[in-house]
Amino acid sequence: MRDISLIVRRVWKSAFMFTALSVLIVSATQAQDVVEGRKLFKDNCNSCHQLDRNSTGPALTAKFNELDEAFAIKWVKNWKALVDAGDKQAIEASKFSAAEMTTFPRLTDDQIKNIIAYSKAGEPKKEGETAAAEGASEGVSDFSLAGVAAIILISIIVLIVLGRAVKMLERLILQKQGVVLAEEENVSFGAGIKGLFKNKKFVFFFILCLIVTLGSFGWMGMWNTGVHTGYQPVQPIKFSHELHAGTNQIDCQYCHAGAFKSKNSTIPSLNVCMNCHKSVQATEKYDGEISPEIQKIYTALGYDPATMTYDHSKEKPVEWVRVHNLPDFAYFNHSQHVVVGEEAIRKEKGLKPNEPVCFACHGPVDTMEEIYQYSPLTMKWCVDCHKDTKLETKGNAFYDKIIEAHEKIKKGEKITPAALGGLECGKCHY
Repeated sequence: MRDISLIVRRVWKSAFMFTALSVLIVSATQAQDVVEGRKLFKDNCNSCHQLDRNSTGPALTAKFNELDEAFAIKWVKNWKALVDAGDKQAIEASKFSAAEMTTFPRLTDDQIKNIIAYSKAGEPKKEGETAAAEGASEGVSDFSLAGVAAIILISIIVLIVLGRAVKMLERLILQKQGVVLAEEENVSFGAGIKGLFKNKKFVFFFILCLIVTLGSFGWMGMWNTGVHTGYQPVQPIKFSHELHAGTNQIDCQYCHAGAFKSKNSTIPSLNVCMNCHKSVQATEKYDGEISPEIQKIYTALGYDPATMTYDHSKEKPVEWVRVHNLPDFAYFNHSQHVVVGEEAIRKEKGLKPNEPVCFACHGPVDTMEEIYQYSPLTMKWCVDCHKDTKLETKGNAFYDKIIEAHEKIKKGEKITPAALGGLECGKCHY
């Protein structure tokens, strides 16, 4: 009986440790769910929804606290199907805004639950918490590695518990057989660890776990190589998109005219800046002095505001730091998206009528004091968009030409590459 009692106490202690560890793992997983939900919210919901106030769509914190989770998951995936099926709650919810919400069939139930968890938890209040959330949200690597670590720890604990249980049962059997055994001495923690590493099975398992862990670190490191979501370099002139595109409502095309007619969006020349800043100098904010940032424009152009003359010998180009970088082997045409695909992208991303189509990829630029990379710009991200976006071909000159060419092919008429855009410079010259 004494041995059985000893077994129970030791197994109970191990079980208690296992339970405590499980609680910690569950808590960490829930915290990661919120972090992952924040990233998913920024990528999919942010253009139409705010957490604490109504926008194109309702405030999500209050709405998700109000809705049943099962219904919310179905709504996010395909609200149209619920409305078509005559669901009263869905029909009522669809009346909130005239703008149609984008459907997200590609999101899994767990991903939507993560968005709901983040919406209910809200944005971190402290700067440190926000920074931690940003860092954790850059990829799933932290979550994956935490899962691997949890599995390893649980496996080790299970091995230890089973090993001790087997040992106690062996002692009990031997005692019943009449074998006299020496009293088991209490072993210190350090000695117990040393004993574990003398066990060949444990050493093999430990090395295997170490290889899996290091392999996971390496795999996730390679997986996130080249993904620069949130990249925000310091620019030579503190140009505020929030002030220009947001407060002053300057159209993106005014500065980035190339986006509507060429492959590149183009960086505006300082002459474009001077169209306004030859007279707008923000002196009222600097005690009659010209704004230091506007003065940088004058210096780069060799412009003297007192005499309103240019000294071209003093000109020096502004060395802007590129924010959005694609690999050299990736071809992206801005005009193809913001002109030809404008309507289709607007509907897919749920943009407001007054929001430029640029927001679909670059995010809410009109709220950015300093520009940063909003979207991951990975191949998967592009492919998902191409899979989900429904093309709008009616009244679109680009597709009219393609349809016309297909009709000629059906009739057996001659079709040349030139008729299908083969004379465009970008086909050969990147």
